[in-house]
Amino acid sequence: MLLWIILIPAIASALIGLCKFPGRPTAIASATLSLLLSLAAICCPAGASSEPSMLQFTLDLPLSRVMLLLTALVTFAAALGLRAPSPEAARSWAISMLLISCGAAGAFMSDSIIAFYGFHELALIPTFIMIGLYGRGDRRSIAWTATIYLGAASMILLAGIVLLCHQMGTYSFSEMKLAVAAGTMPSSPVLIGGLLLLGFGTLVSLFPFHSWAAPAYASAPTPVAMLHAGVLKKFGLYGLFTIAYIFGDSCTELFMPWNKWLLLCLLGNVLWVGYVTINKNRLDTMLGNSSVMHMGFLFLGFAAYINFSAVNELAFVGAAILMLAHGLSIALLFLLCGQIESQTKTLELDSMGGLGSKLPKLGFLFGLAGFASIGLPLLANFPGELSIFLSCFQGAEMGASSCSACPFSWLGCLFGGVGPLQIAAICSMWGLVIGAIYMLRAYRRIFMGEVQKASSRATTLSCLDISSAIILAAALLLFGLCPWIISNLIAG
Repeated sequence: MLLWIILIPAIASALIGLCKFPGRPTAIASATLSLLLSLAAICCPAGASSEPSMLQFTLDLPLSRVMLLLTALVTFAAALGLRAPSPEAARSWAISMLLISCGAAGAFMSDSIIAFYGFHELALIPTFIMIGLYGRGDRRSIAWTATIYLGAASMILLAGIVLLCHQMGTYSFSEMKLAVAAGTMPSSPVLIGGLLLLGFGTLVSLFPFHSWAAPAYASAPTPVAMLHAGVLKKFGLYGLFTIAYIFGDSCTELFMPWNKWLLLCLLGNVLWVGYVTINKNRLDTMLGNSSVMHMGFLFLGFAAYINFSAVNELAFVGAAILMLAHGLSIALLFLLCGQIESQTKTLELDSMGGLGSKLPKLGFLFGLAGFASIGLPLLANFPGELSIFLSCFQGAEMGASSCSACPFSWLGCLFGGVGPLQIAAICSMWGLVIGAIYMLRAYRRIFMGEVQKASSRATTLSCLDISSAIILAAALLLFGLCPWIISNLIAG
């Protein structure tokens, strides 16, 4: 069953490209089958397949089910909402969307670490091509910039992965877990941890290696932006959390020497990029920078997990919920961004206004997605962010013991001697205010006030457009009301 989740989008893309099947209907059929198979595999996991080791797929890793669910939901919504500029482009849009989905699902289900890496690289190829061919703005320059950044990050990551696997004597996640349980550890953990953090971190747009990300998301065609920002971006976090989970308490040997730099970098995501986001006057660039900013909260969860891996499972669960929630919310926002552009022919915030009176359903869905993004209770982002912040203060006395080794040490006295992690968490909370400022400001300028010239062009949305957005909105509400569903998926 797991192998077919990979094969179906690959076969569908071949049918569209080679046999001239219609793009959107074929993509919808493929995404529907993949969603049904994914739900069946998640609810009734069968463990690893009987394929050779290089093609061994499994849902035994804690985050695999969560990420597969995210991939299937976003792919299905992207297929329903696919709105290409021409019939010729529709095939390219559908093929790229299906290949990205295929690569993401393969990466999240791979037991082989090399296959995990390779599937992600496969998914990046159509991303670069689609930005260069159909992107907004200076698309070719943006595509080349993203290619250089991510290519360099992939080479660094490959070096770290090969070094780790060579020293552990295995290229399999499951076998590596057994090796760690038997007491095996890499001989150069600090070097490996640094390479993994730099490689995975750049792929996730960790500050200051983030400047490629927001322009790439903003320029990309809608389905590519949905899958890249919503799904592919979680590859790096999935890899870091999975390796930390496999090493358990010993993960501190890999990552703790780099902890103070990680805390400084994630604050750059939350605060620096947050203020940059406030200053943006185009919806697409605002959403792109918003996605980069929110990665800081997820890296805060990772910092909490590696600080207290023995007792702090709350950080792991919170990060899993937030990865799913952020993927759904940013995919929904980019989907609605594409619909707004198709209706108004612009994404300049100053050129829009009063769109809510013309398209009230669009206004409601955008408001719900925006509220989810800023962490409103009852929506999925809230339990994830809350769990991460709370996890930073579990065992605070442990964090205090390392305070003198951190550039934040002089601030510790102001907060009762708590450690650098807790101070980083307190500073990161200001990001919630920043997020509310830029998201509510954008909503007011787009949907409220008098109807501007651009908004007056709006007509109606199709049933498929509304349906695709409702699916993601319903998922945000479901997981916000019942976050224990994600906890159960992690527990298996």
